[in-house]
Amino acid sequence: MFSRAALRLAKPSAVSRGFVQARFVSQLPIDGSKGRKMPVTRSRATAPVANLDATFTIKDGPVFHGRAFGANSNISGEAVFTTSLVGYPESMTDPSYRGQILVFTQPLIGNYGVPSNERDEYNLLKYFESPHVQCAGVVVADVAERYSHWTAVESLGQWCAREGIPAISGVDTRAIVTYLREQGSSLARISIGDEYDADEDESFVDPGQINLVKHVSTKAPFVVESPGATFHIALLDCGVKENILRSLVNRGASVTVFPFNYPIHKVADNFDGVFISNGPGDPTHCQDTIYNLRRLMDDSPVPVMGICLGHQLLALASGARTIKLKYGNRAHNIPSLDLTTGQCHITSQNHGYAVDASTLPSDFKEYFVNLNDGSNEGMTHKTRPIFSTQFHPEAKGGPMDSAFLFDKYLANVKMYKDTQKVYKDNRPSQLLLDILSKERVGVEPTRLASVA
Repeated sequence: MFSRAALRLAKPSAVSRGFVQARFVSQLPIDGSKGRKMPVTRSRATAPVANLDATFTIKDGPVFHGRAFGANSNISGEAVFTTSLVGYPESMTDPSYRGQILVFTQPLIGNYGVPSNERDEYNLLKYFESPHVQCAGVVVADVAERYSHWTAVESLGQWCAREGIPAISGVDTRAIVTYLREQGSSLARISIGDEYDADEDESFVDPGQINLVKHVSTKAPFVVESPGATFHIALLDCGVKENILRSLVNRGASVTVFPFNYPIHKVADNFDGVFISNGPGDPTHCQDTIYNLRRLMDDSPVPVMGICLGHQLLALASGARTIKLKYGNRAHNIPSLDLTTGQCHITSQNHGYAVDASTLPSDFKEYFVNLNDGSNEGMTHKTRPIFSTQFHPEAKGGPMDSAFLFDKYLANVKMYKDTQKVYKDNRPSQLLLDILSKERVGVEPTRLASVA
């Protein structure tokens, strides 16, 4: 039976006009892969760097000298740090790190190598959060050139070279983090070979001025099927992590993933719930998404959940404001207090912006608060099944304290369906499953800024 959802997806709109062709083309084995498969070779790949000096330069700040590993290329971006002890493959492939130079505080990185691009029963990557490295560059105190782990297939340096990501080791990451904590996240640059002239400010590209979400979001809808699914969820892809999709489908929900700016309010009633994913950059760049979410909350009673950037976009759509944090929260051990229960959860986080809780409208209340810096970590509607979190309940890597929030969301979905006067089977039809791609469409990482 051809459902209304299938009809609307097949009909190009102002936002999605032209994606029908892209959807079918995406099924073809295109060289270089525009889907979620990790290609063997990349256009930006280089031979692994060996025996070359490298420089890490912070704009209007200190310069650090070390040794290069990874790709033989120069990049600039926003320097941020993470205190996570493990999970560098997941962090580096998290789309939320797009455009950022990732400084690891853990002294030794790379000791367990890099795993393969193996997929699970849902066709989702088992060890990565997206098919490619998303951060612009990597800074470590010491890199392990020899690795040891049963899942590893290559070294961190080999992986970075294949993905075109420059990296530097042998620098004082403690001094770097001290500077970033005092001055805040800063523009920076990794230069391979000759030292970079810090006076050439025009070579520093600020990813905060770019709509990064459109670089990481699918260009057309795709579907992740959960065999025997009970529910069908519409997800706005602002840079969704694989484990968010996995956390939904392994709980019995098939997921149709839409581009970040898709007019979701027009099709929401054909789904059992709406989900807004994580993603990179300044949420105020996503004005179309904010407008669509405002219309969604005005026009549809479906349950809604947002994570990280999704939380910020939902807050902006409700009328609240967001702020840029001094250096953000990026770690796997950040305590967040549940204001409804008084329980503290250890959470995984990766964000540079936060919701200003004092601007939340009267129909929303603060849900979680960060016990380190007092920033907002979530909000919930007082009467409707709408809530969101700044942290990552799917936490890969990281603690699973707050994974129950996915159960809460799907419990809201079930309650919503049970209260409907006329039961609607919104599960994807076989025709819809045949038409839509099974992988993200048209997404291929491109460097935001580079100098040969």
